[in-house]
Amino acid sequence: MSLSTGEKAPDFQLPADDGSQFQLSGIKEPLLLVFYPGDDTPVCTAQLCDYRDNISAFQGLGVQVYGISKDDAKSHQAFKEKHKLPFTLLTDSDCSVAEKFGAKGLMGGMKRGVVLLGADKTVLYSHIETVALFKRSAEELQEVLGELKKEGRL
Repeated sequence: MSLSTGEKAPDFQLPADDGSQFQLSGIKEPLLLVFYPGDDTPVCTAQLCDYRDNISAFQGLGVQVYGISKDDAKSHQAFKEKHKLPFTLLTDSDCSVAEKFGAKGLMGGMKRGVVLLGADKTVLYSHIETVALFKRSAEELQEVLGELKKEGRL
């Protein structure tokens, strides 16, 4: 199952890299959920560092970025510190949240994908990769975000 544009995202709670509990319903601004297979893997590292390098563009559009993988908080903390990632990483150990968003792989792993939610938790954009080597660049996402902003949807 995956969510389509215009659908309301289901609420969920996941442990964050700082030991707190993230609750989707507690976030009041638009957010970009970045599903990725694993910390410190080549494509994931390149993708999340690209988003790190362009975080001001996301923030300038009022969008918070959250990474989600199966890795635990200890792994997330080391990955985040090593690469100076300025956003929260969440642990979806059983991929139950990824499944709700269409990002759970056939063998129980996490697919690479991005889902943009509006402040009201409506899906504004969703792209789940069919091949894990591909990723949405920050530049591609900025174009999408810019269009949504122009349309008054973000």
